[in-house]
Amino acid sequence: MGTEQPIGVGQGSDRPAAVGRSHQRVATYSRAHTLVPTYECFNRCTYCNFRAEPGQSPWLSLDSVAQLLPLLRRRGVCEILVLSGEVAPGSPRRTDWLHHIYRICELALGAGLLPHTNAGPLSQGEMAQLAQVNVSMGLMVEQVTPKLLDTVHRHAPSKRPELRLSQLIQAGELGIPFTTGLLLGLGETESDWVDALGAIAAIHDRYGHIQEVILQPHRPGQRQLQSGMALSEAALIRAVTLAKAALPAGVTIQIPPNLVSQSGLLACLAAGATDLGGISPVDEVNPDYDHPTPESLAAAIAPAGWQLRPRLPIYPQYDVWLPDDLRSLVQNWRSSS
Repeated sequence: MGTEQPIGVGQGSDRPAAVGRSHQRVATYSRAHTLVPTYECFNRCTYCNFRAEPGQSPWLSLDSVAQLLPLLRRRGVCEILVLSGEVAPGSPRRTDWLHHIYRICELALGAGLLPHTNAGPLSQGEMAQLAQVNVSMGLMVEQVTPKLLDTVHRHAPSKRPELRLSQLIQAGELGIPFTTGLLLGLGETESDWVDALGAIAAIHDRYGHIQEVILQPHRPGQRQLQSGMALSEAALIRAVTLAKAALPAGVTIQIPPNLVSQSGLLACLAAGATDLGGISPVDEVNPDYDHPTPESLAAAIAPAGWQLRPRLPIYPQYDVWLPDDLRSLVQNWRSSS
């Protein structure tokens, strides 16, 4: 990130002159709140700032969720991002864990909110079950090169590339609007990025279900097991350029705005990114890097001709894929926005 600071209130004394309204382009974001059913995870990725050891993270109380959701609805939140650590396949607690996630999503729907779950690799039956209570789902491919299994993913069984890609295929077979993405700066090469983007594009060409691809640069955090270098912003901009060339036109490129400087964000937008993800009070994956507020983010991108607009966690072209009850709730949000 160099000497520049992440985007925040009060930055921008060197901003370019304002651009006329007629030339504005649109960048989107989701009014989100992240709920973590559990931080426990059987993977031990060396760069992770999220996980707790299995059995060392109490599961999120359903009573506390039920009390919180109406408050979030009144604050204008639309998306409930259910982001969970992974209970190992074959664990005697796996069924209870999945049911717990299902109940959180049910509560969110009951409060009029739109769940989007990312809970690691799932069986086809597990994914189908959660699809009943989610308007979209997601899983980062991260990287498809197997060489990371000898380094940062040495103790991460669910980070096998073929397993990650199989999740995209399952989602396509089940007709689930899906978000995926790459983690950048784990020791992979630019050629590896091209391979991963090509694999995502090929699966989308077959099923047409990939809404977004997140390009998430590694930023060191205080809790990770092994120190690492931050991905340079020049490399991130290059990744956006490659993604723009590799991905089908209908797939949106997303950049986490808390992990880039203002100038880096504007360069990423110029290179082809158009979405800034879910803006929640805390970035659970990168807790050392505060999210900007929508107001400060809008102010940061406006002088370069960009208008910030909220979106739902499901893109409009996928509404018809939803069961009737979920589609009705989504249409209520669309008609009220």
